Amino acid sequence: MRWLDLSGLALYFLDRIVELKLCNLLPTAVFTRLHLNLIDNTERTRQMLLESMHLQGDFQKAGISYAVLKGISLWPAAVPKPELRSQFDLDFLVAEPDMAEARGILERSGYRQYAVSGRSAEFKKNERPGVSLKDIYRHFDSYGVELHSAQRSANATMVLDRVQWRNVDGMAMPVLTPTDLFLGHGMHTFKHVCGEFSRAAQFVEFRRHVLRYREDERFWRELQQMAEGGHRTSLGLGLVLYLIDNVMGEFVPEVLASWTVDRVPERLRLWVRTYGHRVMLGDHPGTKLYLILQDELERCGVEGKRSMRSSLLPAQLPPPVIRPFANEGLGTRIRRNLMQLATILERAKFHVIEGIRYAVEARRWRRLGGSLR
Repeated sequence: MRWLDLSGLALYFLDRIVELKLCNLLPTAVFTRLHLNLIDNTERTRQMLLESMHLQGDFQKAGISYAVLKGISLWPAAVPKPELRSQFDLDFLVAEPDMAEARGILERSGYRQYAVSGRSAEFKKNERPGVSLKDIYRHFDSYGVELHSAQRSANATMVLDRVQWRNVDGMAMPVLTPTDLFLGHGMHTFKHVCGEFSRAAQFVEFRRHVLRYREDERFWRELQQMAEGGHRTSLGLGLVLYLIDNVMGEFVPEVLASWTVDRVPERLRLWVRTYGHRVMLGDHPGTKLYLILQDELERCGVEGKRSMRSSLLPAQLPPPVIRPFANEGLGTRIRRNLMQLATILERAKFHVIEGIRYAVEARRWRRLGGSLR
């Protein structure tokens, strides 16, 4: 049950069991727990949508150029029912000149900025110390938002120029075009493959996204034309598709595979065959096997975002999970600090254990990789 929760598959599993009329095969306590989780997550999803609509209303009044990313925009192409998805924050792509105004709107709505990484900024509102895994489906009026800057000189600005407007619960929302949405979804999944932990639900959702357009050759040709010349894009999509194909079975249409999967180098294919199941079906907080992948990607001309040294031995403590509140009480301060201490200890344990495992696997990999030369 813990793995189902962390992987994001718990409610997808329940929905499939109900669809197949196999509920009687589950112990009553398990089915009841999953059903209550679904009820909670349905309300949580509804409240997150209302919060998104509130923020978007302010964005539109201010004339901000933006688009909804991930979340509700993945429905119905990749997500059959929004309430089945585990969503932890709201994401918006915002034109770079409008970032300051969007940030101001969030702050006036009670959000606090937590981190800035590259062209992205993270905000939180009504943070709650002491929230545990069993609470991930419940609504606490606590939200996270990520703003992603779209620079005028970058291809992302063109994405905002061609957004489509979709009516969701009576509100018109700008979302990416089907090809932009698919491309963004695939590269976001690739980003997680290149990190410590990938939720299995991400691969299930992307597989569904592919199957949505499986017979649509025009869609795939438009996608190929859009990605043409992007080595990182074709390689990233190819790696993700090959990984899903390797674990879940063949599903990639030839018109897509011809310029993605078929161009994945043999050393990357070996990494997938060797570690794919562990990466896709692994437990939180993940592994450092991505460092082997990162090294191989660099051989292919795709640079990693962090150095090997900083990934193995971080020089800084984890950022605060929850920042101090103004006039916070003693109880809140204790819970907040205990939460931060638990995070530090968990990260320290992860780096020690997975660092040792990485050293063992890196030595093994050199032997495996040597056979391909």
